[in-house]
Amino acid sequence: MTTFADAALGIGPPDAAAADAARRRWDTRVKPPGSLGELEDLAIRLAGIAGVCPPPALGRPAVVVFAADHGVVAEGVSAWPAEITRLMAATVLAGDAAISAFARSVGASVTVVDVGILPGEPHPLPGLVDGHVADGTANLARGPAMTGHELAQALDVGVRTATTAIDGGADCLIGGELGIGNTTAAAAVIGAFAPVDAAALAGTGAGLPPEQLPAKESIVRAAAAAARGIDDPAERFAAVGGLEVAALAGFYVGGVARRVPVIVDGVIGCAALLAAEALAPGTTEGCVAGHRSAEPAASIALEHLGLQPVVDLGLRLGEGTGAALAVPVLRAAVAALSEMGELPGIE
Repeated sequence: MTTFADAALGIGPPDAAAADAARRRWDTRVKPPGSLGELEDLAIRLAGIAGVCPPPALGRPAVVVFAADHGVVAEGVSAWPAEITRLMAATVLAGDAAISAFARSVGASVTVVDVGILPGEPHPLPGLVDGHVADGTANLARGPAMTGHELAQALDVGVRTATTAIDGGADCLIGGELGIGNTTAAAAVIGAFAPVDAAALAGTGAGLPPEQLPAKESIVRAAAAAARGIDDPAERFAAVGGLEVAALAGFYVGGVARRVPVIVDGVIGCAALLAAEALAPGTTEGCVAGHRSAEPAASIALEHLGLQPVVDLGLRLGEGTGAALAVPVLRAAVAALSEMGELPGIE
């Protein structure tokens, strides 16, 4: 069974020859040089990831939504109670969530994995994949969110899930998440791994009233500052992360190690990728940023990672929604590189 440590050892650089072939192919297509803008860069990136030019057509995307609860909800950082995590998981499983609709529109499968949902109703949830590590995290405002063992387990859940999806035929991975309170955890993770003013990271998440935002900012600032003082990246991640954030990090590393493109979603996904990059350097080069979340921490993380998002629509829902919306654009980039004719006279 593949572990996070195994997958991390499999991370390698993009295939330079395939990327160069894609670059040269663009130069011979029937268009002015560079006229397809960022689409050209995306197709080159996908060729480097896959190691072949033209790259695969992304015909079988797989959406995986990792779900877990957060002890920091007790601090009033969310407009919603923790019970909503389980209810939203049920909604996705029933096919009634936004990610369900978006996945259908791009022909993607949807899997929901329980990494740390609190006990409650409805129970059981038919179709829910059991990757349960703990009943949510501890309160990051009062101490470490996860133990080192819990972090390792959650990372392994993500890798195993990526492996299962790829072995089942997926040629593109989209990571999503559910977890009331997870924008607080994500902001703290980004503050812990990116050298920024942690106070600028906190946003309203899923509708937090403005009067409650200063308290959230204070919690993020303190937690991120404490975590930055921890040298070991795994221990730092465990101090402020979430179980679903860790599973996402493992999912990214698992996909990148197999040279399958990974589309990163919003602020939670960006936090997971920052941590994954610290734990398994090179992971970012195998990923594409699906969209720019309206959460302020997302743009900070994208800049730190050096990623340009495919779409920017002001979304802040999570679930993998923004990443799913990037699929048609990526498919168009691949189709153009694959199907456009040559300039006359080009051998």
